[in-house]
Amino acid sequence: MQSHDYDLFVIGAGSGGVRAARLAAQTGARVAIAEEYRIGGTCVIRGCVPKKLLVYASEFAQSFADAKGFGWETGEARFEWKTLRDNVQAEVTRLSGLYRANQDRAGVRIFEDRAEFVDAHTLRLVGANTNVTAARILIATGGRPRLPDFPGAAHCVTSNEVFLVDELPKRAVILGGGYIALEFATIFSGLGVATTLLYRGEQILRGFDEDIRAFAADELRRTGVDLRVGAQVAELTKGAGGYDLMLTNGQRIETDLVMAAIGRDPNTEGLGLEAAGVERGMGGQVHVDECSRTNVAHIFAVGDVTHRMALTPVAIREAQAFAETEFMNRPSAVDYADIPTAVFARPPIATVGLTQHAAEMKYGAAHVYRALFRPMKHILAGNAEKMLMKLIVHPVDNRVLGVHIAGRDAPEMVQIAAIAVKAGLTKTQWDQTCALHPTAAEELVLLRERAA
Repeated sequence: MQSHDYDLFVIGAGSGGVRAARLAAQTGARVAIAEEYRIGGTCVIRGCVPKKLLVYASEFAQSFADAKGFGWETGEARFEWKTLRDNVQAEVTRLSGLYRANQDRAGVRIFEDRAEFVDAHTLRLVGANTNVTAARILIATGGRPRLPDFPGAAHCVTSNEVFLVDELPKRAVILGGGYIALEFATIFSGLGVATTLLYRGEQILRGFDEDIRAFAADELRRTGVDLRVGAQVAELTKGAGGYDLMLTNGQRIETDLVMAAIGRDPNTEGLGLEAAGVERGMGGQVHVDECSRTNVAHIFAVGDVTHRMALTPVAIREAQAFAETEFMNRPSAVDYADIPTAVFARPPIATVGLTQHAAEMKYGAAHVYRALFRPMKHILAGNAEKMLMKLIVHPVDNRVLGVHIAGRDAPEMVQIAAIAVKAGLTKTQWDQTCALHPTAAEELVLLRERAA
């Protein structure tokens, strides 16, 4: 039997990679992990965590305004971008250190280096200019922001750079209509930046329930974001006072920053996958089976680098299943049905299960229950923000197929609602649940009349 340096070598120390490495090492396996940037990956370093902290910061202006209705005189509030930026980066550094410490405790060998395939069992550590071999190799390199294809696109920043800008711009244009675009539109506008959101499609949040999409668009506009759909960029040029963005319809926008949030691509370029014989899809994604195995039997992939769902908790569950299957003798696979997701916009959006359209396509019809209301907290504040809740129910067996919420604390509610959807509870069982009053969440068990 051929001897290798490691039983498992993981390429990429993001959420999926570190979980797989740590669990495998805890079984006594010889495990190493290579990361060319910082341990923690997109979610910790330049994604979910720092983004959510910026979202929190952006909410204070509205909170200060709301406080007056409750008798608080807050005085003049001032915001300092560099303080926020540096505090967020300090937290990112702390979390990255915790990830490293967990790997060390588990006995994982860490290489702060880029790893590329030489052949199916051999990896070259580029910085150290040395080769290592492994019996199993896990690709967990995640994704990278996609840049647009128009003249001057190199002037755009992406989610890789935006957390580190020296100054908060007075004006910002964001390109895109998905999670990242809406979240940064919320962040910038909440921090006082004149924000324009350009999306080439007919409506933002493609793939979400249609009522949620329309509600989100209306709320963005109500809170001051200049949302323009059907907008195509012709050219971006750098001027004396900032940037000039020309649209294909002849409109011109002057701005201080342009952020591209038009999607992400799997981070597979330059890994040497061809040398290992690993097949990729048209978009560069690594194709794997239900056990995260590529077409090469001992090479696996988890997370955003694959063709599956690009969500941090999904990458973690895939890594868990991989480690259990390959190192714990407990064959395991991930169930991708009814995975909850959230957009931390203003207001936040969270969803689990089927949209109304998807349910109607799958079952021929769907029973829909909907509530639109202003939460109690907003009344005294004079805050016009509303909340939308929507349940999608099976037309025959009465199972709740989907829950869609837009409004304050929506992600917290949907995380719990996801348990009920996953368990296949019926609308009757929801109705039999006593309401918790006074809460916004009680509306979920008080929806009695079907929407027209």
